[in-house]
Amino acid sequence: MYVSAGGREVQELSEPHGRLADRTALVTGASRGIGAATARFLAGRGARVAVNYRDTARRAEQVVEDIHTAGGQATAVRADLTDPAALESMAKAVASWSGALHLLVLNASGGMERDVDPGYALRLNRDAQVACVRAMLPLMPHGSRIVFVTSHQAHFVGQQPTLSAYQPVARSKRAGEDALRAMMDELDACGVSLVVVSGDMIEGTITATLIDRAAPGAVESRRAQAGGLPTVEEFAAEVACAAVADVATGHTVYVGGSDYLT
Repeated sequence: MYVSAGGREVQELSEPHGRLADRTALVTGASRGIGAATARFLAGRGARVAVNYRDTARRAEQVVEDIHTAGGQATAVRADLTDPAALESMAKAVASWSGALHLLVLNASGGMERDVDPGYALRLNRDAQVACVRAMLPLMPHGSRIVFVTSHQAHFVGQQPTLSAYQPVARSKRAGEDALRAMMDELDACGVSLVVVSGDMIEGTITATLIDRAAPGAVESRRAQAGGLPTVEEFAAEVACAAVADVATGHTVYVGGSDYLT
């Protein structure tokens, strides 16, 4: 079940209406999973897509190649979002490639990896999201949009149960969402809107894998409780559609997990 804010089925938002043609999009964390699928979806609807990655150049280049093979336009752009210098270089690269940025999909997140320090989740999921917006905002003309990708466990943290292993990530992603919402007046003055897309656990993502590693059986339990989980492709389609959905700034699209809304 896919539900948007207010209980409307997301199918209402599922057609891009051709508004992605001649638009440039930057998708962060786009070398795999939801980010890669979102990049392919946007490119398939006419957008020029900058595929951001941190370390995995081979995977990012494969996404670009897939898009080119399908007749689309894309480029890979390396940047660690927690590095201000890297964000500046990415902004210059996007400007050089396309001249403007019409859509920023903030998909990259993390914090459950084994080799990161305790403060990493907040640096990436809050501070880096705000820094990325500030770096890209000068490239975004009136009518542009930012889409922040999050999870129900983060969006509803403190209101609904959250797995203990996911708590640091959930709280840091909620902090990131709150920080972006606090920028809405500034964004509105620039003619840029913000839409949040929140999803239930997504089948086949690295996050689901890490959750199941930390709490064996958690994904299966959630699948049974929800009566099924969205796939990467299904969720990515809704993220991409949020780019052109006719909704007000600050709107939240909920994908799956209708029990979270009750």
